[in-house]
Amino acid sequence: MNLIQQLESEMLSNRDREDVDVRAGDTVRVHVRIREGEKTRVQVFEGAVIRIRKGGPRTTITVRKISNGVGVERIFPTQSPDLTRIEVIGRHKVRRAKLHFLRSRRGKSARLKPIRDFKRKKSKN
Repeated sequence: MNLIQQLESEMLSNRDREDVDVRAGDTVRVHVRIREGEKTRVQVFEGAVIRIRKGGPRTTITVRKISNGVGVERIFPTQSPDLTRIEVIGRHKVRRAKLHFLRSRRGKSARLKPIRDFKRKKSKN
């Protein structure tokens, strides 16, 4: 086992964050700690998960939202200490693992079909 794999396995075993079941097509609310000089605050980024890139402690999720008519995407490392919480707000029926086609869609064609029997779950941390 090389050094990188050894460090990653230690990171996964030492974490105290419980995993949230996030899938492509979910609407999530990501709480991110932001440092501005001496002060820190928590900023909420709410949008649709368009991609999950798995890789142990290097797992990332890409969240897309529309802000003032402009599409904004952010990539969040799931093991980052700056992520305080991930809330799954809604689930949608999707037929793909990556939803990059939403980038070129506007209005009604950019909507996803919701799953009705969904109960919200929050991550504790």
